[in-house]
Amino acid sequence: MKGHCLCGNVTIELEDINTFEACHCTMCRRWGSGPLMAIHSHSKPDIQGEDSMTVYPSSAWAERAFCHKCGTNLYYHQLGSETYVLSLGLFQENPNLSFESQIFIDKKPDYYEFANDTVNLTQQELFDKFAEKGIRPKD
Repeated sequence: MKGHCLCGNVTIELEDINTFEACHCTMCRRWGSGPLMAIHSHSKPDIQGEDSMTVYPSSAWAERAFCHKCGTNLYYHQLGSETYVLSLGLFQENPNLSFESQIFIDKKPDYYEFANDTVNLTQQELFDKFAEKGIRPKD
């Protein structure tokens, strides 16, 4: 699948993925003014236009990237892994996407709700899954 930022300076290509999730953590909501709707890739995507990107450490275990020309949020990357969580809006050409899960559901504000039937994980449930893989994120 192929995607790009709003101005087109950054393009991203990755394997076809047919599911996406919403993250309700406070960092994602602050980053994009709402939940992060995202696609998970377990391998590094092919990124062109990296000279238009800013990558910054958003926590002790992750970094985030955006296009510094148009401001489009691009990805969240778990350091020390090949996991990239890419903004869903980059990929407009996949009509077969399925809304699979919501994470940090216990951090979701009461002022919005999704009607889709999804797997819902609290912060602790998600951190427990990370721990099974040897990853220890902090609050």
